[in-house]
Amino acid sequence: MNKPDLEKEKTRLIEKLGVQFEKEYQLAPVAARIFATAIVVGKKGITFDQLVMDLNAGKSTVSTHLEHLQATNKIEYYTKTGDRKRYFIVKPDLMENHIDEMTAKWEAQRCIHKEVLEYKIQSNELNKEDPPFDLEFQKSLLDFLDEATAAVNKLKKNINNN
Repeated sequence: MNKPDLEKEKTRLIEKLGVQFEKEYQLAPVAARIFATAIVVGKKGITFDQLVMDLNAGKSTVSTHLEHLQATNKIEYYTKTGDRKRYFIVKPDLMENHIDEMTAKWEAQRCIHKEVLEYKIQSNELNKEDPPFDLEFQKSLLDFLDEATAAVNKLKKNINNN
């Protein structure tokens, strides 16, 4: 892929991610594009002026949305020695925090569904001739929650090792 094609691909990905982030995080379109840009450019970061130019947005609009993204712990900035510019990047622990939130929700669901399974087992025991519950769904759901939690914890471990 040549450089112009790579730039087109970058623009396409930023737009596609931006649309996704509008829906997923209920972000304004410009905020979603800033967040997407920070993801696509990676750890080198992107300056305020470059965001204004790339997104064809006003300085006050970009500034407002940068402040919001920083306040919601999605992005942060760093500076380089001798350079007055701020380079905006995705907050390094963002993915880890997202994984922690997700696994906490799954663990809460798992605890409740385990209780439901125990209730259904007891109900079936009391009604052996005509058990009221098929336990497979409940067992499958618990297996899924265990496997999904293990998979994202493995991802978190890989993130920490990089």
